[in-house]
Amino acid sequence: VLNPATEEKVYTVSNACEIDAKKALDAAVFAKDNWIKKSPRFRSQILSRAWALLMQFSDIFTQVISLETGKPVTDAAAEVSYAGEFLRWFSEEAVRISGEYRLNPEGTGKIITSKTPVGPCFFITPWNFPLAMITRKVAAAIAAGCTIVIKPAVQTPLTCLLFGKLLSCVNLPSGVVNMV
Repeated sequence: VLNPATEEKVYTVSNACEIDAKKALDAAVFAKDNWIKKSPRFRSQILSRAWALLMQFSDIFTQVISLETGKPVTDAAAEVSYAGEFLRWFSEEAVRISGEYRLNPEGTGKIITSKTPVGPCFFITPWNFPLAMITRKVAAAIAAGCTIVIKPAVQTPLTCLLFGKLLSCVNLPSGVVNMV
């Protein structure tokens, strides 16, 4: 990982291979059935704890974003705040996911719509908003009950890896979020 402002090496991160990607997907598939069974309230609490932890460590996230994107610290701090709002928003929305029950247009039957997780989601993060765009995607998927595989941008993997570490601290079951 290079600091784009100075072109100095900041950190070395391993590159994943096809086998690593398959293992991540296998973990997401394996975790899916148990994760779907978790209540909306449980998923909401995980996202709420993630938001609180992100706010607690916002200075660290700000520094990492600034370091690997070259953003000014004020812009990086704004991204952390923006990213946190996705966690908070979807923590509140997780308990509001509902279905629908109504008459069909002819009035001869009922239409029942239920919303269920679609299964593992695969997310690729952009380099220019490495935290905001991953929280936007991951928070929605967690709220909905989906498992996840993330591929961070090669230019900015540290923010995504740090966010993964944060998620490991909030009682998220193993295999729900996986990084390649």
